[in-house]
Amino acid sequence: MRLLYILLIASILSSCIKKDNENINKTKVTSITKVKKESSKVKSKFILTEKNSMDFFLEYDKIHKENVVELDTDMGKIEITLFNETKFHRSNFLYLSKLNYFKSTQFYRVINNFIIQGGNSDNRKIWKKRKSIGKYLLPVDNNHGFKHSRGMVSMPSSIIKNPHKLASPYEFFIVQSQSGAHFLDGDYTIFGKVTKGMDVVDKIAGVDTDDLDWPISNIFINNVKVLR
Repeated sequence: MRLLYILLIASILSSCIKKDNENINKTKVTSITKVKKESSKVKSKFILTEKNSMDFFLEYDKIHKENVVELDTDMGKIEITLFNETKFHRSNFLYLSKLNYFKSTQFYRVINNFIIQGGNSDNRKIWKKRKSIGKYLLPVDNNHGFKHSRGMVSMPSSIIKNPHKLASPYEFFIVQSQSGAHFLDGDYTIFGKVTKGMDVVDKIAGVDTDDLDWPISNIFINNVKVLR
């Protein structure tokens, strides 16, 4: 009888230990799952700001040395060589191109015998893209001797109150006029030049526009490809 009692107690103790171990394992799994969930909440996408953009593009310039891009537009392809001298603006254009920002943007300001300007749209998706990348401006960098001659690619200033004409990083314009647009020299940053496809630029410049210089039929930039 005494032996039976001892065996019964041992069985009860064994069952309790097993349950305790199971509870401990469940707690561990729950804790690990909770930690994973919490860490995923903490992770956030990198956003460019006025404070970090210059340092970011300075480092970006050291690693990303490509300087030839191709714009695939509704009216043909335009090849652009980006200038190494304007490293912040070159890096910015490369960065946005690799993020596919320019995909489905438009040439929204077209003035024949002057410029075609692109990189924006009336589509809300483009606004959301900008918001996800960040809000920042780039400084004017015009001390390299570049002039607003035909085929030059330059960066317009932001439409916000901007006495120093800081550049709007999401937009660009191409000088189409045969005689250039030299009255712009010194005010805006020239960061590239069209090396192929000026005939496409001329075709875009020749389309009909409304009173705000927006093409009557939208002209999309389907993609910007970094070639080399």
